[in-house]
Amino acid sequence: MSFKRLETADLAGKTALVRVDFNVPRDDAGAITDDTRIRSALPTIQYLQERGAKVVLLSHFGRPKGKPDPEMSLRFIVPALEAALGRSVTFVERPSGEMIAGLNQNAIVLVENTRFSEMETQGDPKMAQFLAGLGDIFVMDAFSASHRKHASSAVVGEYLPSYAGLAMERELDHLSASLDHPETPVMAIVGGAKVSTKIDLLENLVTRLDTLVIGGGMANTFLFAQGHDIGSSLCEKDLKAKALDILAAAKKENCRIILPVDVVAAAAFKAHAESRVCGLGDVAPHEMILDAGPDTVTVILDALEASKTLIWNGPLGAFELAPFETSTVESAKYAAKLCKRGDIIAIAGGGDTVAALAMADVLDDFTFISTAGGAFLEWMEGKTLPGVDILKA
Repeated sequence: MSFKRLETADLAGKTALVRVDFNVPRDDAGAITDDTRIRSALPTIQYLQERGAKVVLLSHFGRPKGKPDPEMSLRFIVPALEAALGRSVTFVERPSGEMIAGLNQNAIVLVENTRFSEMETQGDPKMAQFLAGLGDIFVMDAFSASHRKHASSAVVGEYLPSYAGLAMERELDHLSASLDHPETPVMAIVGGAKVSTKIDLLENLVTRLDTLVIGGGMANTFLFAQGHDIGSSLCEKDLKAKALDILAAAKKENCRIILPVDVVAAAAFKAHAESRVCGLGDVAPHEMILDAGPDTVTVILDALEASKTLIWNGPLGAFELAPFETSTVESAKYAAKLCKRGDIIAIAGGGDTVAALAMADVLDDFTFISTAGGAFLEWMEGKTLPGVDILKA
């Protein structure tokens, strides 16, 4: 897609209002346990500073329900951000245009949690206009917040010239390359527990892919729809018709669907439960399918070998319970091998996906891994993201 890039902006002497995502995880003592989102914001902040722009950072943290909550103040971000930048950061609870204008041109300002006002999540134009009054340009650098039409992540862009930050730019370039202009053949692996959460995704992907692997608990619904006995496995039986519709649409679009041809079944959903590999017609009534079997893995690896672009969202089995991570880990390691060899472009995203790929120790080997969660999923569903829409050239 074509969008406005920061390199085209006139920055000298300007104040840049930058939407970042500092919604970082903390432990019980309040310490930051993963500073990835802070580090991802650094290149944009430094780029703006080097080109003479004052920087005003906006972010949410947690869900304070539209009113101030001391436990969700962004003040705790300041020391970590200062350490990462190697310079001071001004924290402001109640910003004003006059106050921002009075700061030195090389100032970096962090504004208090945007969700301390209920107007934020309502996408209230009044709040967006107020925020716009703090700067000259708007820089959207939080893809993870782009699927919500909130005041600070989308609506403010209607009142200021808007550009993608460097982290946002990298995300959009990779995602666009995976679906809009991919190197073919294109393959996707979609897993997870329920079909109901990914209907839109599947319906969009079958129109754009050459091969679609459906795994995890959601595969059970498709197997059930095809008439296979799945025992006591997780299954959304009320979605039988929808599953058959998706399979029919895939056939019409010439998209090959790969479902398990053998499975790993167990009588209990727990780690190290006694399990066995069996065919689709051999799952006992008291057993549940917890992973794809070795023959299925072979089919997936062959499909990977024949593909040039891979999109991955969701695990292929109950990966959090040993030994039911096998199909996910083996497929991930093989995709990583192909990626390192330069034979495939591999894009992945979603919380469980990132955790599964971390288990396989391949996070650094994929072409790009998105941590955006809901925004990644909605992008793959083909939906319009408000925080991206404002950036279109």
